[in-house]
Amino acid sequence: MTASKNQNLNKSPVFLTGVAGFIGFHTTRRLLEQGRYVIGVDSLSPYYDVSLKESRLKVLKESFPDTFQFFKASIEDRPEMERIWRASPEPIQQVIHLAAQAGVRYSLENPYEYVTTNVTGHLVLLELARHHGPLKNFVYASSSSVYGGNTKLPFSESDRTDSPLALYAATKKCDELMTEAYAHLFRIPAIGLRFFTAYGPWGRPDQALFIFTKKILAGETISVFNNGHMKRDFTYIDDIVAGILGALENPIKDTGEGSPHKIYNLGNSSLEQLMDYIQLIEDNLGKKAKIQYLPMQPGDVPAALSDIMEARRDLGFNPKTSVKEGVKNFIEWYKGYYK
Repeated sequence: MTASKNQNLNKSPVFLTGVAGFIGFHTTRRLLEQGRYVIGVDSLSPYYDVSLKESRLKVLKESFPDTFQFFKASIEDRPEMERIWRASPEPIQQVIHLAAQAGVRYSLENPYEYVTTNVTGHLVLLELARHHGPLKNFVYASSSSVYGGNTKLPFSESDRTDSPLALYAATKKCDELMTEAYAHLFRIPAIGLRFFTAYGPWGRPDQALFIFTKKILAGETISVFNNGHMKRDFTYIDDIVAGILGALENPIKDTGEGSPHKIYNLGNSSLEQLMDYIQLIEDNLGKKAKIQYLPMQPGDVPAALSDIMEARRDLGFNPKTSVKEGVKNFIEWYKGYYK
């Protein structure tokens, strides 16, 4: 991309959904720090503590009052999303679509919410891209959960993803398939990102690191599934954001052959034992955990590991943060935020 094109994009707003969410907040802040203008959308869903989402928004509004514009809206609300898009002061050329109903286990309790937000909402974004283009890039969040019952490690983008173990995974695979169709039919350049266990400061209260930290400090028992025999590819939030921006800056070129759509893994590419992860939390808190070992939860997998060769090559993705450093950073933030 030439310097003149970069200057033009810097004047063009980034349309970013899920702006009050964990990954959305960090991505927005990084864009704003780079001098970009961001139009942010979030429904402030009560799935978890809304005050945490409001605190994230407060940071963005107070730090960047002139370049951050927020709209409270649900992405499945077609008329409202159309209105927000049309209200942009400049033509929107780049989209980062991160809004979704998250969490594998919650999808067992509230399946309709997942289809409404993750499938219908994604379709609304694709329709906006179709009718109000042309876009430079449409970057969206998928998930490592699409690999489902695969047992081969590491997970590669070329692996089969037709055996989801939870509805959440099925909705994310649906998003990938819909995007492929729209990219083919309407030549929308699109990149889907399969995140592997993002964690870090301002993280989600339903994630293991947050739950474990809170319960250990309170002297409560933590639940450890599969009797502790779990392995994860924990990916620090700063590395996730670097991958998202790498995708934003490297759109798929439309050669006329196939669709201008590609999927990438974003992970740390390091397999960590869950019990070692808990040990790091204990070390940083200076307090031992009370543990209840339980069998595997429905919809969960015993191990997940990313092959990030393609993201390294095409997006310049190079995760740098060790789990030891990342856990330390989260706990420092947690203690400061909750006093």
